[in-house]
Amino acid sequence: MHLSRIPSGVRYYVGEAARRRRAVEDCAISVFAGWSYEEISTPTIDYYSLFEQGMGAEAQTSFRFVDADGGLLALRPDVTSSVARACATLLAEKPRPVRLCYVAPVFHQHPRSKAEWRRETTQLGCELIGASGIAADIEPLVILAETLNRLGLERSYCITINNVEIFNGIAEHLRLNDDSRERLRSLIDLRDTSGLTELLDALGTDARERELFVQVTRLAGKRAIINEARQVITNARSRAALESLAQTWSAIETVGLGESFEIDLGDVSGLDYYTGLLFKVYVRGSGVRVGRGGRYDGLTSKFGRAEAATGFVLDLDELTSVVAGTEFQVERAGAPAVEISLPDAGSTFREARRRRSENQQVRVMF
Repeated sequence: MHLSRIPSGVRYYVGEAARRRRAVEDCAISVFAGWSYEEISTPTIDYYSLFEQGMGAEAQTSFRFVDADGGLLALRPDVTSSVARACATLLAEKPRPVRLCYVAPVFHQHPRSKAEWRRETTQLGCELIGASGIAADIEPLVILAETLNRLGLERSYCITINNVEIFNGIAEHLRLNDDSRERLRSLIDLRDTSGLTELLDALGTDARERELFVQVTRLAGKRAIINEARQVITNARSRAALESLAQTWSAIETVGLGESFEIDLGDVSGLDYYTGLLFKVYVRGSGVRVGRGGRYDGLTSKFGRAEAATGFVLDLDELTSVVAGTEFQVERAGAPAVEISLPDAGSTFREARRRRSENQQVRVMF
């Protein structure tokens, strides 16, 4: 083992990069606080079953180890699960809705995808627990947009939206079992049109329906996408979800954010976690998504109290990288440090403390 090397998937931040990272964090938390979100700090180590309940199969990417009493623990791979449990237990009597935000490192032993793997990343997140309806879907989107705008990314980001029930309705209509459903989801997520066609052929889907399905999953853009999808989606469950998505889009346009958003009916990753609206955040200059979120009404029920919930996370490390080339103002060091070197340590540090009492930057010379 060469201790001069660091493990893959982790990194250092030094000097300007560290200041930039802290400035991005401070900016985001300031926006969250401006929307009345209170900070919450959750344990870094918790029972693996907590994350398994909240994340499903994705929890298997976590670092796991056995406690002295035999319990299976994990380094936190996700914060939302911990927040959901807190709302159902510690904060059960708190008036609803509960608005919570956080900055927290999360850990993954195995990659979630080839493009997105760091062993340690830091999440900036907001969770809105106990609120349903269009307003509760729009609030996190507006907060996301404000955060990215304040980071100087106003013309560089795109937030894509979809509703998981569109896919769920189609899968139900096709009478898919769990394996076929997951295979279908994976092919759509990979934009593998030929593989998708082959699977639908194997499932005995008639040619017209197959063509319409492939057409729907390739639709992405602005409001016109809703109208195109209405022409090809026939099952009631998917149509209801499409109308909900249309309401969300209308609200986005009403608040003046239409230029920063797109509808993407082919975005079907993470379906097991979300129950309605889902969205992804992409920023020019980053090869991966920098955030994701949506509605997850089924999560809190796993901890004893069923509640409506929406939320999102942003990747602090990825945001730090993309703001490097923007006009985002990072606080620079003030006046040059006063160098102090006196005959003895007592005099040196007495003078250093005096200078610091005047908020001067000092550098003790040895």
